[in-house]
Amino acid sequence: MAVTETAPGEAMAGHTPVEEPSTARSAHEGILRRQSARESAARTYARALPIVPVRARGLTIEGADGRRYLDCLSGAGTLALGHNHPVVLEAIRKVLDSGAPLHVLDLATPVKDAFITELFRTLPPGLADHARVQFCSPAGTDAVEAAFKLVRAATGRNGMLAFAGAYHGMTAGALEASGDAFDVRVARLPYPQDYRCPFGVGGPHGAELAARWTESVLDDPKSGVPLPAGMILEPVQGEGGVLPAPDAWMRRMRRITADRSIPLIADEVQTGVGRTGAFWAVEHSGITPDVMVLSKAIGGSLPLSVVVYRDDLDVWEPGAHAGTFRGNQLAMAAGTATMAYVRENGLTERAATLGARMLDQLRGLSREFSVIGDVRGRGLMIGMEMAEGEGEGDGWGVAGPGGANGPDETGRSGQSTGPYEAGGPGGSDEDRGAAGLLGSVGLRSAGGEGGVMPGSIPHPRPASSELAVAVQRECLRRGLIVELGGRHASVVRLLPPLTITDEQATAVLDRLADAVAAVARGHGSGAGRQQQRRRRSEGTG
Repeated sequence: MAVTETAPGEAMAGHTPVEEPSTARSAHEGILRRQSARESAARTYARALPIVPVRARGLTIEGADGRRYLDCLSGAGTLALGHNHPVVLEAIRKVLDSGAPLHVLDLATPVKDAFITELFRTLPPGLADHARVQFCSPAGTDAVEAAFKLVRAATGRNGMLAFAGAYHGMTAGALEASGDAFDVRVARLPYPQDYRCPFGVGGPHGAELAARWTESVLDDPKSGVPLPAGMILEPVQGEGGVLPAPDAWMRRMRRITADRSIPLIADEVQTGVGRTGAFWAVEHSGITPDVMVLSKAIGGSLPLSVVVYRDDLDVWEPGAHAGTFRGNQLAMAAGTATMAYVRENGLTERAATLGARMLDQLRGLSREFSVIGDVRGRGLMIGMEMAEGEGEGDGWGVAGPGGANGPDETGRSGQSTGPYEAGGPGGSDEDRGAAGLLGSVGLRSAGGEGGVMPGSIPHPRPASSELAVAVQRECLRRGLIVELGGRHASVVRLLPPLTITDEQATAVLDRLADAVAAVARGHGSGAGRQQQRRRRSEGTG
């Protein structure tokens, strides 16, 4: 039976206030002052979220000052079941009460055996029957490092392929494959997106161009990119701005890598365990990667990371990748409970349904407030990009690809089912070639037959980190915790737990809408689009 979480306004179990508000406030401010004075300048979340959590349950956090917040950060996506879910606490207590060792290096234990069994039960079918698992140091970035070492050892090659906007961690090798790298030793490829398409086309056509670029880099002997050891990609770029990869493009990447014997690494650190509306985000496209990098939610709120890969890649010597804390028994128990709960209670389907509903409501909000440039996401991984200005240059032109003006039923701005999408009028992408691409995109002559007419190229407005920060600040004032991301830190991100109730989702969206309205009023553009539509209808605009 599903365990529901505390709804907004309900008291947390066992909580009896013992401090006067003034005393609590003083303690809260003192802790924040000491943090600022003693902790590293590298701290991040603490700067934007000056709160001191002391209790938490489900979606709700209570601060030392007595204020309550709805937490749509969820430990950067770690808390699939929210804070202190009963099944997670029970699993942890069971290990603690059993007298089992908590530190075992990489020795076999019943707790580890149960974790691996549950993990393998959830894996994509093509991988589960031929998989090996490597436990890494607790952070996901170490699993990325391990994946790179693995494919390099298996192929005898050294280079890696990654995508613009990627985020894979903060250690040296992971940073080299991420979007903020300074010393680039990993080849970068374009990641498809609609609102800010690198080719100025967007939709299925932009995805096709990105795929063709990848093929060209790999097949051109003068591209400067030798055959790599592997390709790493995120099925949804999280830190890159909540950009879901088109399913057909994912299948194309799988085919491109398979045809050239390049191991494909799927980074599911943030997208895994039901977050996107499938247990693993690669399942939306039906592909089976060679390697999967997993962390965050698989530890059930505690530190854990693993690499799962095809058994024929298992060429490591003993100790080739190790870590003192790779045997975290409490995290394995919590992770087993979390994965089983998500699987048994249909939380992936719940994430898909509720996420689609929340996206639809946010798109309605974007039509009301011009400070919102784009809304996108998959499942309960949702992003709202803030943008400067208003007017005709926003998004797709009058006749963008597929004839869409703004988001369509697929949930991707300006994108409709077209020749590149499976089931589109041009058939499956497996059967299409370059000639079909050129005809559909219209690159032969701008404005000529088959060409893209002036005004149909998307001209998204400048991203605004200032507006995003303002929305985050206004959300916090209203008791809502949200994250920022994207290329310019201009995307307001929602990562609520998969256990969020309908009532809580409504409360989240209401508070977010209030925050956007407050920022729009201060920006002088709260109802800009409505005013424009009214002027056009009256013939004065």
